[in-house]
Amino acid sequence: MKILVREIPPRSAWALEQAGIHPLLAQLYAARGVQSVQELDDALARLIAPTEMLGLSAAATLLADAIEQNKKLCIVADYDCDGATACAVGIRGLRLLGAKHVDYIVPDRVVDGYGLTSPISERVKASGAEVLITVDNGIASFEGVATARALGLQVLVTDHHLPASRHGEIVLPEADVIVNPNQPGCPFASKSIAGVGVMFYVLLALRAELRARGRFSVRAEPVEAPPSTGSGRTVMDSTRTEPKLDALLPLVALGTVADVVRLDANNRRLVAQGLKRVRALMLPAGLAALFVAAGRDAKTATTFDFGFALGPRINAAGRLSDMTLGIECLLTDDVGRAEELAKTLDGINRQRREIEGSMREQAFAVAESLFDDNEEPPPAICVFDADFHEGVVGIVASRIKDKLHRPTFVFAASGAPGREHELKGSGRSIPGFHLRDALDLVAKRHPGVLLRFGGHAMAAGCTIAREDFDMFEQGLSLVAQEWLDAATLLRRLETDGPLKAEYRRVELVDVLHKEVWGQGFAPPTFSEEVEVVSQRLVGEKHLALKLKHQGQAVDGIWFGHTEPLPARVKLAFRLDADAWNGVRRVRFLVEAAAL
Repeated sequence: MKILVREIPPRSAWALEQAGIHPLLAQLYAARGVQSVQELDDALARLIAPTEMLGLSAAATLLADAIEQNKKLCIVADYDCDGATACAVGIRGLRLLGAKHVDYIVPDRVVDGYGLTSPISERVKASGAEVLITVDNGIASFEGVATARALGLQVLVTDHHLPASRHGEIVLPEADVIVNPNQPGCPFASKSIAGVGVMFYVLLALRAELRARGRFSVRAEPVEAPPSTGSGRTVMDSTRTEPKLDALLPLVALGTVADVVRLDANNRRLVAQGLKRVRALMLPAGLAALFVAAGRDAKTATTFDFGFALGPRINAAGRLSDMTLGIECLLTDDVGRAEELAKTLDGINRQRREIEGSMREQAFAVAESLFDDNEEPPPAICVFDADFHEGVVGIVASRIKDKLHRPTFVFAASGAPGREHELKGSGRSIPGFHLRDALDLVAKRHPGVLLRFGGHAMAAGCTIAREDFDMFEQGLSLVAQEWLDAATLLRRLETDGPLKAEYRRVELVDVLHKEVWGQGFAPPTFSEEVEVVSQRLVGEKHLALKLKHQGQAVDGIWFGHTEPLPARVKLAFRLDADAWNGVRRVRFLVEAAAL
């Protein structure tokens, strides 16, 4: 492990500090590319305008016409947290804007697979719907879109995944309207917006279209005159009947963080606005119930809660059961129903952890058998076992990738009827290796091996025939061998350097926790040499530490690490606060050691 220190542009840090930003935050922001205090303004007015996203105007027109004609709408969701939140945002938002008939269908991971397929389009038509809307999927669903159009359905695709290419040319499904910032010709600057963010933007554009059509009247309501007038009279206040969409932002924030998209300035604003409402307890009943089920406090919610507590509980439904449970939890306004669904999701997540634990050990054994103890791992890792559960392959791939620092695919046998000969794989990558592009190259070099594939730079999925596993493994390894060099394969951890002793305070820990951190805007991680006073194992798998940091005592813990440390060592650590006898103290959460 090579521990690096981020460069802090002095002018940016100085400008932020002069604008009133705390000196530590100014350094952290500057190191992450923030140059001015305006970039930290999280007001909704600072969001990129909906007019910048290609297809939004046409989507707004299509939906506004459908609402005026009282058409039945059906959302085709996805079975992860981004898809679930996008579906919930779509249904809640469309109903707020006047749609009378809105329903949804969520594919079954095992039976249906990913995206809009022809059988799903047929189910949408059979439900009586007239307009089909995809969320977080559809950009590569050529057959599903064609079937829907042939059945007389209008099709609106909203997605954020990369479109497919054929013979070097980008190809799109023949939907009525496509809204995707990653489609050719779209000038929208935030290419990393999540699927739920795209759906939120569709609703913003729809509201603007309905406003232009005069759907929202201005009414005068009697209110008490302000005390400053001294009149004691009743006055008239002009109020629009226009629905507010900001109530959807907690769901937008959850889906954005859970999908691990890059938190650029626009995504950070969406997340920050959602967090503000959650902390003010202005959140849907299901979200509140999930906080309780996860043992978290909504009043002090963080991006960590979204990514590691709530998101996994929603995702568990799609992995092991039916994502309808997750979507219903996010849709219900009944507190009792929300509590019941949240407890069910929590139970499914516990089951998921058990399955993952045993499967992870088995997958590690297979992966480590690919190379000898004195050898480096191969350039790419591909693992398959007939007993693997297809709902957990992505999580296990991520664990192997983290341990071996190699692009990793984990495969499981398909459980779909008639597709027992197929393997479903989920991959995770390392910086510098674009996984979706790698799959595209494998597909070109080995026609027919990849039956289906798609995804992003850091995460992707594919389906192959069982007999083609070896061919896929060889193809991916060759691409990795060509694209990865020694520098990329060296595990690195970027940090923010030494922590001044004056900043080792509980109040500052709380300030840091309230900020929006995540993918592409990494949480603060410090690094420096410390003295290890004592160390012991806790729960047989965690290393509890007594440290001296700049001559002062501080506790530390390294979760999932059991190897003892030398008396002096350079550690990379994050700041946390724990409580003992009612007193809160700073604690170091160790991330890595330069040994």
